[in-house]
Amino acid sequence: MRSITGEQLKSFATQNSASSSTRYLSIDFFRGLTVAFMIIVNTPGTWDYVYMPLRHADWHGCTITDVVFPSFLFIIGIAMWFSFGKYNRKLTPDAAKKILKRTVLMFIIGMLLNKFPVFWKNLDHWHVMGVLQRIALAYCLASFLVLSLRWRALIVVSTGILLLYWGLMVAFAAPGGDPFGVDTNLLLRFDAWLYGLEADAMNGIEHLLYGSKHIFLRKGYHFDSMGLLSTVPSIVTVVFGWLCGKLLQSRSAQKERLIRDLLLFGVICGTVGLLWDVVYPINKKLWTSSYVLYTGGISMILMAFIVWVIDVRGWRYGTGFFRVFGANPLFAFVFSEALAQVLCTIEWMEGDVHRDANWWIYKTVFKPIEGAEFGSFLFALFFMLFCWLVCRWLYVRKIFIRI
Repeated sequence: MRSITGEQLKSFATQNSASSSTRYLSIDFFRGLTVAFMIIVNTPGTWDYVYMPLRHADWHGCTITDVVFPSFLFIIGIAMWFSFGKYNRKLTPDAAKKILKRTVLMFIIGMLLNKFPVFWKNLDHWHVMGVLQRIALAYCLASFLVLSLRWRALIVVSTGILLLYWGLMVAFAAPGGDPFGVDTNLLLRFDAWLYGLEADAMNGIEHLLYGSKHIFLRKGYHFDSMGLLSTVPSIVTVVFGWLCGKLLQSRSAQKERLIRDLLLFGVICGTVGLLWDVVYPINKKLWTSSYVLYTGGISMILMAFIVWVIDVRGWRYGTGFFRVFGANPLFAFVFSEALAQVLCTIEWMEGDVHRDANWWIYKTVFKPIEGAEFGSFLFALFFMLFCWLVCRWLYVRKIFIRI
């Protein structure tokens, strides 16, 4: 992790665009928008009351909230197109070294974040995977693919990945069970094998749940919704972003055609995802292939709209707010997660009930305003604004922290 100042800032802010004609303010805006929503979604005042528009789908289906994380992976893919320009978008030794170094660094930070700030407690309960770890692995594997293959081959390989993941889920589900059911899916069985547990013995196992809200718990069964196997289809989400980055550059002088193409490809991907949903449900926790296509289509459509508003119509009012997050996206996410976990580790007992600083702030400040969902949302909103102030301080001082 390092900070950058001086003349290097101009290239960082635009992700090392090849020339001024290919620079899009919409990229930083889109990236900042996803970071802001990720922070709000991850830090409600209380998990007992989550603002309805910010809830994830219970199982099958897709809400607005379920689109946020894949949108972030999508914009990473777009940024990769421009940042790898200095390597001629070829897999060179220097490019490979940069990819592996960044992957290891992000993965280690993610693992440390899972135990922050109580590293000395329950070392045998250290959760390996997480959001940042998924970003690291998806970035790494997608980078090697996009720098090694031409765009037509990328489409073929991406299609193969999505079909293979579907086939594996159907072939290796629990015998006689629903391949996409809560307690019969492949991810559950894979985690049972990975952790050396019998699937039936996972009832009541708590170490998979320790220190991570990203693990899905239902009917007494556990599997890691940010686990290793479901990371594979997320690679395609990054590849979608890369291909759109290519489109952004090739259509930089024809933005009307760019918007048309983004809308067209977005509608095609989204429609295929919806049609596939009939036999292969859209499901974020399983990160199904239909979910990849559906959310990828939405990301393309949203990107088209943002490009039209910011880069074609020239709208700037209010966009600077999100560009603050967009300039330091990974730092903003890591800082927000670390701060949230610090609040949760400042704890005490009230009778037989555990309390923490997060709960005290919610109860004291926001619960009197509205003691349920809206108060929980206000906590998340103000938490995000506090993180924004920190990032704004860095932004004003022209400090961008790169991971």
